[in-house]
Amino acid sequence: LRQLHPQRRPGRHQSRFEDAPGGEVAAVARLVGEVLRRMDGALERIATARGLMSHGTGAEKAQLLHRAVAIIDELRNSLNFKAGGQLAGNLDSLYEYMCTRIMQANASNKPEWLDEVSRLLGEIRTAWLQLPAQGRAQVSGAP
Repeated sequence: LRQLHPQRRPGRHQSRFEDAPGGEVAAVARLVGEVLRRMDGALERIATARGLMSHGTGAEKAQLLHRAVAIIDELRNSLNFKAGGQLAGNLDSLYEYMCTRIMQANASNKPEWLDEVSRLLGEIRTAWLQLPAQGRAQVSGAP
């Protein structure tokens, strides 16, 4: 995914889809698949951690939530602000909020806060599926 926050991770500016064989359509299809897999991975980890809040170990819960935050941060770092404009900016703020909320839920053992994040991420996932392919590419930096 294209890294458009050079201040966050210098040296990672080129999309791995820029020179993808099969052209733009194939690149966008791969991008969509990767974004959806990441969202699904975050949602799965949040759901498992939520269950562990009352039944499991704190260490396992913390590891799952840490990974969910890392996945959401990867989504955030892949945003294309130049092409995605205000939508990319709004997603950036929402992803930041979700990461903060997950960390708060972990520290306070509040499963309802994880439910909030899951709902928000699920809504973004649904919207992502409804976007035309060109719109998806603009927001996330595919060619």
